[in-house]
Amino acid sequence: MNALTVSDLTVAYGPVRALDGVSFEVASGCVTAVLGANGAGKTTLLRTLSGLVRPSAGVAHLSDRDLLRTPAEEMTRTGLAHVPEGRGVIAELTVRENLRLGVLGARRTGRRRAFDVDRIYDLFPVLGERRDQVAHTLSGGERQMLVIGRALLAEPRILLLDEPSLGLAPRIVAQIFALLRNLVDTEGLTVLLAEQNARSALSIADRGLVLGLGRVVADEPAHVLADDVRVRDAYLGN
Repeated sequence: MNALTVSDLTVAYGPVRALDGVSFEVASGCVTAVLGANGAGKTTLLRTLSGLVRPSAGVAHLSDRDLLRTPAEEMTRTGLAHVPEGRGVIAELTVRENLRLGVLGARRTGRRRAFDVDRIYDLFPVLGERRDQVAHTLSGGERQMLVIGRALLAEPRILLLDEPSLGLAPRIVAQIFALLRNLVDTEGLTVLLAEQNARSALSIADRGLVLGLGRVVADEPAHVLADDVRVRDAYLGN
């Protein structure tokens, strides 16, 4: 079953088409990696799906919900959580206070919650150790863990992540990606992961989508893309 279906999505900034007729599907309970060089359209795609950018054409449905007609401030109620590039913590608040904001935005599903603050501390022990520490004193990796934890507290059906590896040490990237893969396998979470680090993203993904100048140039199982020398050399840069 598909969690997300996107058809002919087009976004233009003046005469420039950042997305040009993008179509793809994201299966439930899987990781789909969106890959491509800078300027390929990865960030625009995620921002459009989360209601921050309005497209000029196209359709996007999360299960039965029309994402493109949903205001950004209501997006968490549809089951979509977006972690944008840049680790957007509220610097003056503590770790605990930042996480509580995620609880406030949680969907009301009528079932027992899969995530609470204590569960996030179990997933990211360093956040438990720093729960009373203000966010601006955290390392880059700790901030990334915090924004992912806050997003999980909203009980998303699909988690959109934009460049979570940016600026982080390989050891921290491996830790975060392994956790995401585990959540997909054990909790049925669906992840749409926009990344320039193609090797790391494909190592945990089920499927890969490659964008080039706003268009889909490849849409294949992750292991097929990882072995495709032509696509790797032309679009992935490694």
